[in-house]
This record gives sequence, C-alpha cells and structure tokens, in this order.
Amino acid sequence: MNSTTHIDSPAAARAGTRLESLYADLCARGLKINMTRGVPSTEQLALAKRFLSLPGGSAFASRDGSDWRNYGGLQGMPEVRELFADKLLGLPADGVAIGENSSLALMHEAFGHAFLRGVPGGARPWSGESVVKFICPVPGYDRHFSICDEFRVEMLPVAMLATGPDMDAVERLVASDPAIKGIWCVPKYSNPSGATYDADTVRRLAAMPTAAPDFRIFWDNAYAVHHLGEDEIANQDIAGLCAAAGHANRPFVFASTSKIVLPGAGLAFFGSSPENLAWWLERRKYRTIGPDKVNQLRHLEFFGDADGLMAHMRLQRAILAPKFDCVGAAFADSFTADDGASWTRPAGGYFISLDVAPGTARRTVELAQRAGIALTPAGATHPGGRDPEDRNIRISPTYVDLETLASASRGAALCAQLALAERA
Repeated sequence: MNSTTHIDSPAAARAGTRLESLYADLCARGLKINMTRGVPSTEQLALAKRFLSLPGGSAFASRDGSDWRNYGGLQGMPEVRELFADKLLGLPADGVAIGENSSLALMHEAFGHAFLRGVPGGARPWSGESVVKFICPVPGYDRHFSICDEFRVEMLPVAMLATGPDMDAVERLVASDPAIKGIWCVPKYSNPSGATYDADTVRRLAAMPTAAPDFRIFWDNAYAVHHLGEDEIANQDIAGLCAAAGHANRPFVFASTSKIVLPGAGLAFFGSSPENLAWWLERRKYRTIGPDKVNQLRHLEFFGDADGLMAHMRLQRAILAPKFDCVGAAFADSFTADDGASWTRPAGGYFISLDVAPGTARRTVELAQRAGIALTPAGATHPGGRDPEDRNIRISPTYVDLETLASASRGAALCAQLALAERA
C-alpha cells in the first residue's frame, strides 16, 4: 500500500486544481446523505410489515403450559430459544436466555454484573481491582469501546487481521497481566472490516492461558445470519472449544434480531455455560419478573422455524448485496494506485472498512461533511476515537438507496483524494 503522495510537479499541481474544481461541483449539488451508522433501510424494514400485526392467533399457551401473556419465563420461552439458539449463537437452546431488544444493552448489563458481583471463577468483583483492562481488536466497534469508557476500563488495541485479532499479540498480553479481564470479539462479518475469524483463531482464543482466572470473551455475534452471498458461513463453536480446553465459563455470547426484524422490537440473547447462565439468571431476577413473551411469540409466528428465519435473511440479502457491490464498484472506479486507499469486500455484515492514505481520514470526513455526505467520524473504529494512523473510515452502505449510494461513494473517494493532495 502506498504512503502519502506528494504533489511536486506541474502535472501533479494541475491534478490538485482539478480535484478542487470537482469538489466545488460536489458541494454545489446540495447533497444531504447520512452514512454514519449501520441502519436498516426502509426496504428492509418493509420486509417485516406482517410482524407488526402479530401475534395473530388466540392460543397463548406455550408448550410448557405457561401463558405467553403473563409474568414468568425469565430464561425465555423454549420454542423461541430453539428457533434462534443455533443460527444466532451457535449454542443449544438450554444454553441461551432471551432479554429485551438490544444485545448491546445485555453487554452493558453483563459488565455491570461483573463489576458489582464478579463472575464465576473470579476472586472478587471487577470493581475491587485497582485496574481493569480489555483487549480491543482495531478497527472495531465504537459501542464496545463506549462500554469500556463507561466503566473506566483501560483498552488495549490489537490489530484486526483478515483472520481475526492478531493472536500472537493477544496471547502475549493475556498470559502475563491478570488485570486483563476480557476481549471484545465480533467473530463473523466483523464490524467494520467484515472479516470472519478463522478456525485457528477461534481455537487459540478458547485454549490460551490467561493470567486472570475470570477472563471473559465477549462474543458479539451481531451478524450471524447477515450473509451477502450464497456461501452462508456457519457459526464457530466457541463455547464447545472453550469447554474442551477446560475454560467452559470463558465465552459470553450475544446476539439479537434488531437488524433482522425491527430495531426497536427485536429480541436480544445471552448464551454461555450452565454456570454462567445460572449466574446471569440469578442477577436478572432482581430486575425483572419476566421478559416480553408476547414479542417472543410474535417472532415465533413470524418466522415459524429456523428455515423461515433463513428465508427472511435471503430477502434481506437481495436488498443489501447490491449496495455493497455498488460501493466497491464506485471505489474501484474512483481511486487510483497512487491514492494509497484500500477497502474490504465483506461476505456479510453491515459495513465496509475504508483505509485512506495515512494522516488524511479526519480531513476526508470533514470535506465529505461540507459536501453534504455524513460519514462515520474518523477514529470511531479505535478506542478513544484515536486512530494513530488517521486512515480508517467505516462505510455504512445499508440505509441509502443505490443511486444515492453511488454518488456518496464517489464523493467520499473524491474527498479522500483532495485530502491527500492538500498535504503536499
């Protein structure tokens, strides 16, 4: 990958002037495009129209005899756990609990329980430690970093590779420092790169020695069924591998249906070992007498079974895949070899990771903002919002229509080229 290009010739100067002219034309178009977050499009939401009229039957008795409309069912109804457990979490139904709509909220809750009460295998609550550290693969998910900020956890960035986090660095860190209590992982179609952890990475995460006996993998399987191609990558068996390595309590697995049906009306899931699940439910009983089982029934009636879930996700794919192709084509047409740019071509998920020339990401986002194209802030993919190379930008293709997306992608590339030219 090329480093910064310097404009040190008349031809290069003319190229800079041309970019400025093109940028002025871009600004004159009066664009108002928001690509800051991975938000489902109107077309995706329309796929769940029938969802809003459910549950539609008059039978509210669960298989175990309980009433979907009443209190109880802290772990979630068995039929619904069976529907989602394997596809979303790669776990058996009895290893899963159902929460409200947000998996991020459950991650925040898990942190709170760990700090207030500790986790199985720990000597004390995390709040009793002088310092708590977490490993954060970068580029990564800004909301994970925000949770660490909320609990004043020190974040240790580790490079995210095409196969997952740099495991040599991870193993070195966790082996010697008992203050490192966990690692954030988006193992499948990772945010923002779209990378999927390979088998060796998952095996090493499960088996690695850790100085902290209460080390946890926060396994955020947010994009488990968000495939962009016909090759539907299976979930990795993190729980089984951890158990086989003697670390059954190591993984906390999270998922939700928020990007599958409707973001405010989904279901969130926590899954883990029997001991961890008992710990989770013991903590949860103090905050609720039972989750929204009517929404669980709505999901069951909408999907029917796991095959119905996957059929729905193929409808999602038909909407999303052309958008990812559109961004890739626009970048390929716009960037040249001298621009020092590269981008990912994910097989699933919600994002594309764009690397521009070092030292130009913030300026690229600023120029795009002025032109009416709102991008995710540069640095958001790193702890503290500080990308040491100032080069990574998360691209969110999902919300806008194809024509707008093509214009926005070409415009973002132009802004990156101009930001590079300005540094000459």
